[in-house]
Amino acid sequence: MTLTSSSEARPADRITSGRPGAPRRSLRRLRRVASNIGGAIIVLWGAATAAFLAQTALPGDRATAILNIRTGQAQERTPDELAPIVDAYGLDHPVLVQYLDYIGGLLRGDLGTSYQQFRPVWDLIGEQLGSTLVLTVTGILLAWVLMVVWVTLTAGRGPRVRAFGSAVDTVTAALPPYWLGILLLLFFALTLRWFPVMGGSGVNGIVLPALTLAIPLAGFMGQSVRAEYERALDQPFVLSARMRGMGDLGIRLRHVLRHASIPAVTLTGWALGATISGAVIVEQIYSRPGIGKTLVSAVGAQDLPVVTGIVVLVAVLYVVANLLVDVVYTLIDPRLKTS
Repeated sequence: MTLTSSSEARPADRITSGRPGAPRRSLRRLRRVASNIGGAIIVLWGAATAAFLAQTALPGDRATAILNIRTGQAQERTPDELAPIVDAYGLDHPVLVQYLDYIGGLLRGDLGTSYQQFRPVWDLIGEQLGSTLVLTVTGILLAWVLMVVWVTLTAGRGPRVRAFGSAVDTVTAALPPYWLGILLLLFFALTLRWFPVMGGSGVNGIVLPALTLAIPLAGFMGQSVRAEYERALDQPFVLSARMRGMGDLGIRLRHVLRHASIPAVTLTGWALGATISGAVIVEQIYSRPGIGKTLVSAVGAQDLPVVTGIVVLVAVLYVVANLLVDVVYTLIDPRLKTS
């Protein structure tokens, strides 16, 4: 189960505090680990199966479609022309055998061969994956910075400031990436000329694409963190820290933020998959290399092995991110180890 608030652990804490038996805690941890791994396997199996079914759902004869994609000419093919394609992709086998071969290939790290470029899908994705991951991680880090600064400045400051802060969270969370990306491009690149209009491999080239991903995500995280943040400001440990002479900014950053950040950590696991999906649009707007641009090209060419390979890869990244989120929970709040 994914936790969204530190307060969700408190009932369990009360239960375990009365019966602190180490064997029972170990058993609960094993069950939790097994549950997470089982859920991850089901998600990955579902994504891989859906990707296979998408390939088999191609209208018409699949071998003819593949050959037409490779040659760029849509026409009827003779059995002699189709024979190499049928043999290479095992299309003369029953669908169940093709499915098992596909799943077996995924377990060996084989995502198939591109219909259009005659190359392993993993090689095509691997060439673009680094750029997309850099953009995604930079966007998430910027979102955290924007969210922390904005919530720290506006949460618990009085009715008008709190309402203004909450309204900004709502507005930014609703901004569509394609609209925001074009707006940033027009203002900062074309009008002010602070950043390159297209491409750009240096730091300047990633600022606007990362901001396009970060601003809506910061709004989402701000909405979820704000209520928990203001609740933490009323806790006794805040009064205790003030009585010890600690400043307001120090209390907010060192104590309150730690207790309020679990909802944002939860969203970060979701955001990894969401920002990779958003990169499809951002990489097109800013003409950046990446798997988003590769995905758009593959969809246009009906190169389904590349499309399904990217879908499976995004599912893997999403699952790994959520498993890491569970680990981060216990680092932020050690009480969650016993929940």
